[in-house]
Amino acid sequence: MAVDGMVRTHYCGDVRSSDIDKDVVLFGWVQNWRDHGGVIFIDLKDREGLVQIVFDPSVDKENHKEASKLRSQYCIGVKGTVRHRPEGTVNQNLKTGEVEVVVKELKVFSESDTLPFPVEEYVNVNEELRLKYRYLDLRKPRMQNNLMTRYKGSFATRKYLDSEGFIDIETPILTKSTPEGARDFLVPSRLSQGKFYALPQSPQLFKQLLMVSGFDRYYQITKCFRDEDLRADRQPEFTQIDLEMSFVEEENVMRITEGIIASVFKDTIGIDVKPPFKRITFQEAMDKYGSDKPDLRFGLELKNLTEIAKKADFKVFNSVANSGGLVYGLNAEGCINFSRKEIDDLTNFVSIYGAKGLAWIKVKENNELQSPIVKFFSKEQMDEILKALDAKPGDLLFFVADKPKVVYDSLGALRLEVAKKLNLMDDNEFNFTWVTDFPLFEWNDDENRFEAMHHPFTSPVEEDLQFLESDQAKVRARAYDITLNGVEIGGGSIRIHRSDVQQKMFRALGISDEEARLKFGFLIDALKFGAPPHGGLALGLDRLMTIILKEESIRDVIAFPKTQKGVCMLTDAPSEVETKQLNELALKVIKKKSQK
Repeated sequence: MAVDGMVRTHYCGDVRSSDIDKDVVLFGWVQNWRDHGGVIFIDLKDREGLVQIVFDPSVDKENHKEASKLRSQYCIGVKGTVRHRPEGTVNQNLKTGEVEVVVKELKVFSESDTLPFPVEEYVNVNEELRLKYRYLDLRKPRMQNNLMTRYKGSFATRKYLDSEGFIDIETPILTKSTPEGARDFLVPSRLSQGKFYALPQSPQLFKQLLMVSGFDRYYQITKCFRDEDLRADRQPEFTQIDLEMSFVEEENVMRITEGIIASVFKDTIGIDVKPPFKRITFQEAMDKYGSDKPDLRFGLELKNLTEIAKKADFKVFNSVANSGGLVYGLNAEGCINFSRKEIDDLTNFVSIYGAKGLAWIKVKENNELQSPIVKFFSKEQMDEILKALDAKPGDLLFFVADKPKVVYDSLGALRLEVAKKLNLMDDNEFNFTWVTDFPLFEWNDDENRFEAMHHPFTSPVEEDLQFLESDQAKVRARAYDITLNGVEIGGGSIRIHRSDVQQKMFRALGISDEEARLKFGFLIDALKFGAPPHGGLALGLDRLMTIILKEESIRDVIAFPKTQKGVCMLTDAPSEVETKQLNELALKVIKKKSQK
């Protein structure tokens, strides 16, 4: 790499004691500037790290004079000779800590204004300011490490899938709006006014078509787009490792996925993960952990007390249990010292998930019980509950009685909250779990109908086909999710490869034959031309890297992310456009009253 006649020989962070007495050319940014008795020391930094460079007036007075004008974040190039640092000044915490470069030639490529915030690692900066000046935020060693680690993860994925015979094929970004779960981002067409493209929520339909085309093993590290409410682990555009395979069953897809994950962990942070990963069914996950993405780094399993509650004298439990609801308990082991305020705070916490209350019992010495609800149970009933929860002195027992979704959601979240309070989540442990045997459908209370739990192209279990249009609650899916430390990092399924079954699936979802033809006609037709059995999976690269790097938000593993409101602070997108552009698209912006 050459600039102004200077040819870079090393990255700053790569200079070592093996380079002693060699001339080197370095490019980078001034990180720190120090004048020690007339000799100027500068930490010069680039993406690989930093090295100390020295401007000594006895070596070159002119360079020393120019160095006195340098300031933080000036972009410079230097040529100099590598030497050992003087005795007593070696920095063992730095890769280049044994050496320094005595400068013989200096070029200032550009100066720098005063930064809106320091780019040293230890400085805490408001996130909106970081995102506004993201190009400066990315100079931080942590952020550079994050993106370089992400690159290593992507490269490891490509190497592994190439070794397994997969072909990287791009699919369209401008496509047709199809109902796949989330809201589409729409793009108006100038050439076909009044019509719209959609940005893909995933390459799902195209990768199935590639299987019909005979490519057999496809993959892509691709952008996907969903217009949904955002949070720490969501972005309007995100990246997934997408793959599809022909003539496979669940085991084949799982093996390939485990191979990707093992390769990524080894090549990014040097950790050997050991496939095959643990597997549990969807129902087991819900019954024991209240979640279909359970964190198995700790215990705190939920217990089903519904049958006991049916016989109990406590009307709150009894009425729920005998009217189709559930009564579950959680033993917060050793938490007897939780204050009343802490318990009230947890009661408010579960109310977020719809729970109308949180009953509790403290188990004291000699199995003495403290609780407002104990008086409503006979000794035999209470003994049965204590035995079911494996309760012992020092424990705090929690109970929720409600419809299944509320019980699972509230106690599943409470389990995690208690684990946080007890520091049971070890960030150095990576617990992978496959969740299998999902229902094909889930009930939507708001719309009073069944909808696809994953997407409409997931294959039902063969023996459940008879219930596809008559009793959707009985139909199981050939679907599988991969979770890591309580986060779903990927999901997939064996797909429907028969046109008649796909049409039945649409009908089961309340999509008429006419609507299916309008929205999915190209897929229905393709499945009539010798479609092979096929299946696949998509891994969320952003989420996976967030966990690997122990970050709190996926925004810290994405180069230019958006805020929780979907705004790019750097470019101020989304933004208004000129009336001329709107006219070309035959569009008119109608502002809501609150926007005027």
